[in-house]
Amino acid sequence: MNLLDTILNVQNGDVVRQIANRFQLDEGQARSAIGALMPALGKGIGSNAASPQGLDELVGALTRGDHGRYIDDPAAAVQPAAVEDGNGILGHIFGSKDVSRQVASRAAERSGVDSSILKSMLPVLASLAMGAMAKRGFSTGTAAQATTDEGGGLGGLLTGFLDADKDGSILDDVIGMAGRFMR
Repeated sequence: MNLLDTILNVQNGDVVRQIANRFQLDEGQARSAIGALMPALGKGIGSNAASPQGLDELVGALTRGDHGRYIDDPAAAVQPAAVEDGNGILGHIFGSKDVSRQVASRAAERSGVDSSILKSMLPVLASLAMGAMAKRGFSTGTAAQATTDEGGGLGGLLTGFLDADKDGSILDDVIGMAGRFMR
């Protein structure tokens, strides 16, 4: 299951309902917004993890943080603590608020949801993405051994989440994720 599908299916869709309620959207709009934002988050996480330092930072965040709580309790994902965590995550993934604004603007074009709502939603989704990776990593035991792409590790975990067609490349899958929500 890729990262987008994992987020959409958290607690049988409860996270979508929580996000819809928090941002005053209907569930269809929330799904569209999530679908428009997740490819950029996934690409940012993957790019960040491509360098040894970025991978070390990501592993550290996954092992030290309690991000899995956002998956266990979707209501926690829309609380101020999750937004604060998410803003920190976005700082590592995108590096600047300008990039987050650009991501929200492009996602608004694809989803039809206002960019100011999407900009506010980004930290929530960043926290959920980290939660999904933490839960997946710890449940499969890969986060603890994540030091390289060889033999699985976090690189393999990221590829597993983002490479839906299992062709070894996540680029086509990230584009495909975005395409599903542009129709």
